[in-house]
Amino acid sequence: MLILLPPSEGKTAPVDGDPVNVAGLAFPELAGPRRSVLNALEKVSADPEALTMLGVGPSLADEVKRNISIRSQPVAPANEVYTGVLYEALSFRTLTGEQQAEARSSILVISALWGAVRFDDDIPAYRLSMSAKLPDLGRLASYWKRSLGSVLDERSEGELLVDCRSSTYAAAWVPPMERTVTVNVFQVRDGKRTVVSHFAKHTRGEFVRQLLQRNGKAPETPHELAEVAAERWDTELVAPQGTKSYRLNLVLSSR
Repeated sequence: MLILLPPSEGKTAPVDGDPVNVAGLAFPELAGPRRSVLNALEKVSADPEALTMLGVGPSLADEVKRNISIRSQPVAPANEVYTGVLYEALSFRTLTGEQQAEARSSILVISALWGAVRFDDDIPAYRLSMSAKLPDLGRLASYWKRSLGSVLDERSEGELLVDCRSSTYAAAWVPPMERTVTVNVFQVRDGKRTVVSHFAKHTRGEFVRQLLQRNGKAPETPHELAEVAAERWDTELVAPQGTKSYRLNLVLSSR
């Protein structure tokens, strides 16, 4: 089983530590593309129009400024840097040692800056979205799609893929649909299903935690994955249609 996560928008900046070792991150064959994105991000972040170019507001000016010196910023494991809603619900620190080891081996974070990283990869905090368009590189989802395919196709061969990414990050790598289950979260309000971003992120984090904590063999098929989800949520598994993979819909009652 391989679990695909998006990064969190907000990140916790390490206070001290060594700078990033790009060649030392998982999938060293991505070192070249990573350096190209680093170069472009440093250049854009120093531009007077950086906030507009990166698609962020004035409240994030300090985070964008930090991008300028990102190569010298201290690093920490990715599971400590990514601290948004999904990651809070996953709560890596409160897992047992065995469960944390499973998280490190089975979780990949698809990143606009790094392409893909594992939970134990040491990275600095940064501000960059997969929807951004950088000079000479273009839209990052398209840029990474050219590099991630061969690397992640090989890493994921024979694995069940549990895809918890948002659509922006899902565009950077499209895994084989017959082995991929996209996790969707819906809330029922007045008899109608709606998508609420906060609850969706939180529930995906809870689901990943459930997968890491449960005893026994990890699910190997979409139907086995749905059975695990049904232990806690109302669920439905939708078979692949056209270019869409399996979809596991977790349905929450209105709160």
